[in-house]
Amino acid sequence: MILDDKPYRHVGETRRGGLVCVADHASNYVPDDIELGIPAELLTQHVAVDIGVEGIAERMARRFRVPAHIACVSRLVCDLHREEDHPGVVPTESDGHLIPGNIGADIEARLERFHRPYHQAMEKWLDAIEPDLIISLHSFTPKLATSTEERPWDVALLYNTDDRAARHAIRLFGEQGLTVGDNEPYSGKDLNATMNRHAEAKGRNYLALEVRQDLITTKADQARWASMIADVAGRVDLALKAEA
Repeated sequence: MILDDKPYRHVGETRRGGLVCVADHASNYVPDDIELGIPAELLTQHVAVDIGVEGIAERMARRFRVPAHIACVSRLVCDLHREEDHPGVVPTESDGHLIPGNIGADIEARLERFHRPYHQAMEKWLDAIEPDLIISLHSFTPKLATSTEERPWDVALLYNTDDRAARHAIRLFGEQGLTVGDNEPYSGKDLNATMNRHAEAKGRNYLALEVRQDLITTKADQARWASMIADVAGRVDLALKAEA
């Protein structure tokens, strides 16, 4: 839920430099005054939340000293990983499901209440920390309801114009025996909103990670992936510093 009317929360002790985590789709919370007009069970599915992400982000923050900026509102209310003028910033449809409560919604009000505070706070947070590497954490469903195509990757790296960190991470995850996607299940050249704004535009190093959701549904799985992501990200950070 939203605390103190803020669409985000911070977890973990902050310090200058190091690694940080950003989780735009970590919550399925819908405020009481917003009626989406959808079945309640839809809020437990990938259209409403990136399954497993919140647990991983919290584990990295508390166990591995990777502080996190975590969203506290569902992507169905306002998609924080879209530009303000993106047609899906307040989605009326997602993976074949109609979101009737968003048809004719006051998009400006949603942006002012959720999107802008979230990103303004992230900007201040990142400016204060000046991290060495940002981990943008997401998860994806093994198959869309609107497609027969399987998504076989265990983890994937997304990027737009800056692929330096991603290249190292693709190699390092591959060395763990994982099937690693390169700009999958969609391309960061088409959808990289948060990292375009807070990383590429600022010259900051980042990893935009997508983990397959069926691999991170339990707390044990989330703990294992938190450890692996923190380890890989730390080694990516060292590799980038060696190249500088």
